Amino acid sequence: MSHSGPRPHVGPPAADTVWEDEDLARVDWDSAVLERVTFIGCRFDDAQLAELVTRRCVFERCVLTGVAMSGSRHEGTAFLSCRFDRAKLFDVTWTGCKLTGSQFPGATMRPMTSTECDWSYASLRGVDLSRLDLSGQKLTEVDLTDADLRESDLSRADLRHARLQSTLLRGADLRGADTDGINWRGFDLTGVRLDALQAVVFARAHGALVE
Repeated sequence: MSHSGPRPHVGPPAADTVWEDEDLARVDWDSAVLERVTFIGCRFDDAQLAELVTRRCVFERCVLTGVAMSGSRHEGTAFLSCRFDRAKLFDVTWTGCKLTGSQFPGATMRPMTSTECDWSYASLRGVDLSRLDLSGQKLTEVDLTDADLRESDLSRADLRHARLQSTLLRGADLRGADTDGINWRGFDLTGVRLDALQAVVFARAHGALVE
């Protein structure tokens, strides 16, 4: 498909279709259900996607700037290297989704529910993720610089080589999380819950001799 301008009045696509390089700015797909649809390089600027349901869909290199997705539910859907600038993502439910390499500058992401999702290589810089349950999530090499993770549950999460510069962590639960490759120097871990191994690694990073 190829069209020269935005198509705000186009309806939701049928199942098992592929849309590539479409300008879908300002479409109104509130409460629509999308199944096994693939979008490649499409734009959804300021689209209305509240309470949208997606099942096993793929959004690859799509732009969702300013999109309104509150209350939407996504099951087994992949958002690969997408941009969610200033997106309204509160009350979103992600189940078994891949959000690898996606960026969320200025996005509103809480409250939200994320279960068995892969956020690896995503950029969540400066995003408010406080008090969220991210336990068991895959967050390998995720950029959490300046993010707010206060009182979040990150237990058993895969945080290998995550970037946590200036991240707010007070009250967060990191017990059982894989924190290999994280630079603990300069961290304020006041009130952070650690397991015994993590506590030893943190102490050694700050020059303590643990025997």
